[in-house]
Amino acid sequence: MAAYRIDLAYDGSGFHGYATNPGVRTVQEELDRALATVLGSKVSTTVAGRTDAGVHASSQVVSFEAGEGLDTDRIGRSLNAMLGPEVVLRSVSVAPDGFDARFSAVSRTYRYFVDDRPAADPLRRHTVWHIEAPLDTEAMIAAAATFIGEHDFASFCRSDDGKTAVRRVTSAAWWREEDPGTRGLLVFEISANAFCHQMVRSLVALSVEIGRGKVPVSAIPQIFEARDRNAARGAAPPHGLVLWGVGY
Repeated sequence: MAAYRIDLAYDGSGFHGYATNPGVRTVQEELDRALATVLGSKVSTTVAGRTDAGVHASSQVVSFEAGEGLDTDRIGRSLNAMLGPEVVLRSVSVAPDGFDARFSAVSRTYRYFVDDRPAADPLRRHTVWHIEAPLDTEAMIAAAATFIGEHDFASFCRSDDGKTAVRRVTSAAWWREEDPGTRGLLVFEISANAFCHQMVRSLVALSVEIGRGKVPVSAIPQIFEARDRNAARGAAPPHGLVLWGVGY
C-alpha cells in the first residue's frame, strides 16, 4: 500500500459541510464516491480540516491509502471531470509513508471576507459577508493582535464534550484590500496549530462588533477569561470563510 495526497479547492455553497453526513450532500461524500468509481473500490479518506456548511476551501488536503503505482495524473483528470466545477483537484500525488492529511498537519490558515460598502455586490453574495455600516479598520487590527498566542478559546468555540479549547494562534490580522475609488474588502487571516468548532467565525463576529464601536478592544481579555460562549458575539455567517492553506 502507498499513501496519496489530494490538494483540492471547493465552493461550499451547495454542500452541507465537508464531512459525510447521512441525508445531506457533502464534499466528502462526493469525493469518496468519485474516488471509488475511478479506483474501482472504496478507500478511506482523511481531511486536513473539516469545514462547516457553506464554508469554502482554496487549499484543502485529503489523504488516502491505495495500491502502489497509481497513475495520479489520470486520477486527477478523471476526478475533475466528475466533480468540477464545484470541487476542483489541484493535484494528486504520492505522499511520504505514514502521511495523514489531518495528523501530519502543523498549521491551518483561514481567511474571512467582509464588505462594508453601502450596497452589497450581488456577484460576491456567496463568498463575502456584507455589513451595512462602515467599520473601524484600525480597531479591528488592534483586536486581531490580541488573538495571537496560546489562549483558551472556550468563549469562541461551540462545546465539544469537554475537550480543551486551548489553541496556539501564530498570526492574526485584518487589512483592507486596495480598490481605487471605493472601500476595498476587509480581509481577516488567521493561522493556528488547530481550530475548534466555529472559532474563526466567532472571532470575526467579535471583530465586527468592535469595528462597529459596540465593543471596546479592552474587553477582549475579559471575554477570554470568561470561558463562556455567551461572553462573545455569536458567529459570523459561514459563506465568508475560506480554508486558505494547510502547513506540513
